[in-house]
Amino acid sequence: MKKYYLLLSTILLLLTQSIFAQQPQKWNATDIYNQIEKLNFLGSVLYIAAHPDDENTKLISYLSNETKARTGYLSLTRGDGGQNLIGTELKELLGVLRTQELLAARRIDGGEQFFSRAYDFGYSKEPEETFEIWNKQEVLSDVILTIRKFKPDVIINRFNHRTPGTTHGHHTASAMLSVEAFDKTNDASVFPEQLKSTSTWQPKRLFFNTSWWFYGSEENFKKADKTNLFNINTGVYYPLKGKSNGEIAALSRSQHQCQGFGSTGTRGNETEYLEFLKGDFPKDKTNIFEGINTTWSRVKGGEAIGKILYDVQNNFNFKNPEVHLTKLVEAYKLVNQLEDEHWRTLKKQELENIIVACCGLYLEGVASIQNTNPNGEITLKIEATNRSNEPIEIASVDFLNTKILENKKLENNVAFKVEKNITVPNTSSFSSPYWLNEKGTLGLFSVNDKNQIGKPESDYLKLRWKLNICDTTFDIYKNIVYKFNDAVKGELYQPFAVLPEVTTEILNKVELFPNNRKHKISVKIRAGKDNCKGDVLLDLPADWKVYPKSIPFELAQKGSEKTVSFEVTPPYYATEAIAKSIAIIDNVRFDKKLVTIDYPHIPLQQVLLPSEAKFNKIEIETRGSNIGYVMGAGDEIPESLRQMDYNVTVIAPEKITAESLLEYDAIIMGIRAYNTVDLLKFKQKILLDYVKNGGTMIVQYNTTGKLVTPDLAPYDLQISQDRVTEETAEVTFLDPKHTVLNYPNKITNKDFECWIQEQGLNYPNKWAKEFTPILASNDKGETAKQGALLVSKYGKGHYIYTGLSFFRELPEGVPGAFRLMANLIAIGK
Repeated sequence: MKKYYLLLSTILLLLTQSIFAQQPQKWNATDIYNQIEKLNFLGSVLYIAAHPDDENTKLISYLSNETKARTGYLSLTRGDGGQNLIGTELKELLGVLRTQELLAARRIDGGEQFFSRAYDFGYSKEPEETFEIWNKQEVLSDVILTIRKFKPDVIINRFNHRTPGTTHGHHTASAMLSVEAFDKTNDASVFPEQLKSTSTWQPKRLFFNTSWWFYGSEENFKKADKTNLFNINTGVYYPLKGKSNGEIAALSRSQHQCQGFGSTGTRGNETEYLEFLKGDFPKDKTNIFEGINTTWSRVKGGEAIGKILYDVQNNFNFKNPEVHLTKLVEAYKLVNQLEDEHWRTLKKQELENIIVACCGLYLEGVASIQNTNPNGEITLKIEATNRSNEPIEIASVDFLNTKILENKKLENNVAFKVEKNITVPNTSSFSSPYWLNEKGTLGLFSVNDKNQIGKPESDYLKLRWKLNICDTTFDIYKNIVYKFNDAVKGELYQPFAVLPEVTTEILNKVELFPNNRKHKISVKIRAGKDNCKGDVLLDLPADWKVYPKSIPFELAQKGSEKTVSFEVTPPYYATEAIAKSIAIIDNVRFDKKLVTIDYPHIPLQQVLLPSEAKFNKIEIETRGSNIGYVMGAGDEIPESLRQMDYNVTVIAPEKITAESLLEYDAIIMGIRAYNTVDLLKFKQKILLDYVKNGGTMIVQYNTTGKLVTPDLAPYDLQISQDRVTEETAEVTFLDPKHTVLNYPNKITNKDFECWIQEQGLNYPNKWAKEFTPILASNDKGETAKQGALLVSKYGKGHYIYTGLSFFRELPEGVPGAFRLMANLIAIGK
């Protein structure tokens, strides 16, 4: 019985994971018909790759909308190691954003979304390095668990498992794990602990979603042996949707906004190629389900169900779907009697959704406030409207096994509304991404509750609606939501959240102490309830002196904030410490900060992270005072520069003039500025003239993609895909006497210790003789890369191009990165 409820919980999640679109799901007659078609297809396919945006949305959309298969995407990581074109979220917070972008994409293309616990630690050139950092066995366990729970007939890999070293190591690793999992998911001796909540499973066949790109060129692809290649025309048109498959796929892919993957829809025939790898070889090379029974006869007792439901599909009444209620309920009763636990649970939930939609039944529980605390009381506005002629009765509405409403008959098209007060249990977990609740490793999130593994997001608090429809009882689960009316946008929805009574945040997540003087450290306190009263303290190792030991606070209103300050004196020697801000209310310690991620294309995200900051007592000298920073794709370097006591002005591109640049000791271009800021094509001459007249210009990495101007530098400079992904790679000084390695700070190999994720990326591989290469390093087994830091004299000033990952190192408080940046700014001074 326990196993059944675990399975039910899993499938309920799969079918409701996308509830927080900007508006709740409201099916029209076409939507209902499409769902009935999917109800009558008993087959599934799982697509596997490494990151958000790796998935082929054309294929996922085709399989879901044309084939009608249950289609899932397993992304091994959440994309934490990427960049961000729309904001400053990086690392774990970027992973939260990209998770929601994937869910938004699946809401459009009809797929379902899954993840492993693997952390995207950044670019990796070889799968063996990836496996070492991830912990291969743990990630393999997650892949097998997903397959056992989802039970796909077909698995499709995005990448080639046979070509390590030719692409991102994560890519090849995802394919290698999928191939290995295919042979092990049906073996009860492999990860036997999983069988307490699921069962073994053997997929029928495994494919690799290839294309000419994997062959190096279209010409090579034309010559290739295609004996094992299947071709699928995904360029179909859906008359009931009014869109081609390519248009739906483009809308889906365009949800990856933080990666800049906005796409234009396509129309007309398009071919996807699948290379057969393992399993039963189908005869029909255009049908990956050929030979697999995808009808109701697949399930013992299913033929009688199919007879009913195929008739409903073939004679569907688009004008009045409620005429099918009697037949649908009849089929529902038979589904309830199926012996096959997997199909019974899955199809039962699908039928419940269809029956509710045919009734035009609107069910909603809206919280009076967007968030509360454990043991907090809220008012629920309950609404139920039956827009059919079928008599419906609410037997009860339950919140965590407590009845809050019972025995209410719903009249036709009469909105029933009532308000009820409920108390959120004191044991309720906070509403934060479950994979961030514990501290993980460099390559793997730690998840103590194994039932959460694979889920795209944390569970939400729900209401259970027990309904009587056609003399049959249904249990319908709906998330509690919060909604409000915006004067411009109208009705808006947000997830209802459970948050701590108080959160705190050290305002500077990195604090540099270049000398022995004390610093004023600001801590922001945010009330999570009315009349929030307690003490806040700053916890540091004993060799750091903090005054005062604690500060009392009192905040009258929930959501109000107050900033207090502590004086911190560092030790006299160079050292690093983790500072923690802790609030205490009635002897209960609260040590989290609240981070809000709010973009129009995803639901509001409220993330709880440890309220910590890195304090660094370092030896550093700086020259110059005023820095102008031109933001590119988005980074946090301006704040890091302020930590070095520079006056930093973020300059809007349109404000760049010869006169405005005169006040700056250096101009620094943000990451990917020449990929993302179109106005720079008109401003580059002004910037280079600034250098020519004696200024210092530091340009950070750009990609090999479209550049807004060919005149990136005053001399020839060609960006490549060269990178050094091993942050511990040994660095050689090519010109040890050069100013940037000696003034005002003496740079040594020690300054390249403690770097994170990677040393740098997109280094130039060709440059004019006017440039001096300063550094060389390389990943294991590769030749030295010398394009990490290039310095040139231009006129009276200096132009510097660097692919070093300052955008990662400075916000993480890496001492050597600060010292080297100080030297770059000081050149010529």
